[in-house]
Amino acid sequence: RYPQAGTDSLRDEASERELAVVQEFVVAARSIRAEYDLPRKQGIAIHWCADDAEKVATIETARSLIEALAGATLTQEEAAKVDDPHQHFTLAAAFVLPGLRGVVPGVIDPVKERERLTRQLTKVEKELGTLEKKLTNEKFLARQTVNILSAEGELHVRLRRLVAPAFSPRSADRLRPFMREVINGLVDNVAAAGRADFAVDICEPYPIPIICELLGAPKSDWQLFSRWANDILEVFSIDMADKLDLIMNTQDELDAYTRELIAERRSKPADDLLTDLIAAEEEGDRLSTDELVMMVNAVIIGGTDTTRNQLGCSVAMLAEHPAQWALLAEQPELAQRAVEESMRYFGAVRGTARFASTDIEYKGVVFPAGTFMSIGLAEANRDQAVFNEPDVFDITSQKSDQPQLTFGSGIHYCLGQALARAELQEALPLLAQRMPNLRLDGDVQWKPDGVGIFGPAHMPITFDPGH
Repeated sequence: RYPQAGTDSLRDEASERELAVVQEFVVAARSIRAEYDLPRKQGIAIHWCADDAEKVATIETARSLIEALAGATLTQEEAAKVDDPHQHFTLAAAFVLPGLRGVVPGVIDPVKERERLTRQLTKVEKELGTLEKKLTNEKFLARQTVNILSAEGELHVRLRRLVAPAFSPRSADRLRPFMREVINGLVDNVAAAGRADFAVDICEPYPIPIICELLGAPKSDWQLFSRWANDILEVFSIDMADKLDLIMNTQDELDAYTRELIAERRSKPADDLLTDLIAAEEEGDRLSTDELVMMVNAVIIGGTDTTRNQLGCSVAMLAEHPAQWALLAEQPELAQRAVEESMRYFGAVRGTARFASTDIEYKGVVFPAGTFMSIGLAEANRDQAVFNEPDVFDITSQKSDQPQLTFGSGIHYCLGQALARAELQEALPLLAQRMPNLRLDGDVQWKPDGVGIFGPAHMPITFDPGH
């Protein structure tokens, strides 16, 4: 029935050549299901490319293949629940990309995965279309300058070259004692009770004091930075068009504060990131004041929600593996591996999106310049060709010689990865020691799918009190 489900609906618009490709694809899907003895209620994720690259050279053919996958993996009853045919396209697009050679089986939970993908890939797509139409505030658009997070070419190379030494592992290491102080202080507030909302009580406040210490801002300004971070991060909200005044006012406040702090550090250097950035120089080139302000903004955007959410994801995963939580308390030297494994298995950054700045040919498939490309970091972190037993969570195992991809890769590899790793490496073993026998105390409320960074909004936990 799979070939019929995959081809009949296309017969009116597909060419004979396209139908032949679709049929070849669906036969491959059936053979893989049989070869690996996959139950019908489990889906198949297939990465496929015909030997003849011309077979997938047109958008129409690629769409036919994707629609065929929707027909091949949805039962008639399930398909009837999806009224919008575009959902078939976006649902399947997460599983098939013509151009990845080879057929790779993958077992998924069809119900949860379809629910997640349908929400994330269709609802958000529509909402982004609405946002694009609404985002016409000329004042906001005019103030958008180049940021290191989005810079390209020689400008990005220059900025990265100048600031990279300030974000070195050695720079992050000097903050480790302070990180321990912060996490211990947060646990002090809940240790006696033996219960907490981990997302609100621990994750939410953890990174702000560290960022302030990193930048050289005094403790009296922690609450101010917390408000600024929350307001500025509204740029990632799907309703950001309705919050532009708040975002712009907050950016103005932060910019004014940062310029005063820069002026102070120029006359009174300190042992902090801002002083390092001011001193950064290569062949006479230095960061301008505007560029220094931009870097502070980038630190807040890149270093707040990422740490909050990854800490929540990591602890949620360890709560489901109590033996490993106890082992981490006994052997804190496992912290480094625990961080890498939790980021691989359940990373807070699930994917990213990019525009192709030039034509890209990848394994026989051309992505023209301007193509909007979605990269599945979470899927890559479960690649069976790279990681040993990728669907098993184990903080004692060395899964691969290659790193997990939650920090990204290439020229935009996370600039603050050393700081983020240090924050998590210091927090996790201390939490395991001071929150023994940690367990979830109810359902975790996860943040909406579609936001750039994923994690718990509320995570009720209990643990043995008094530590």
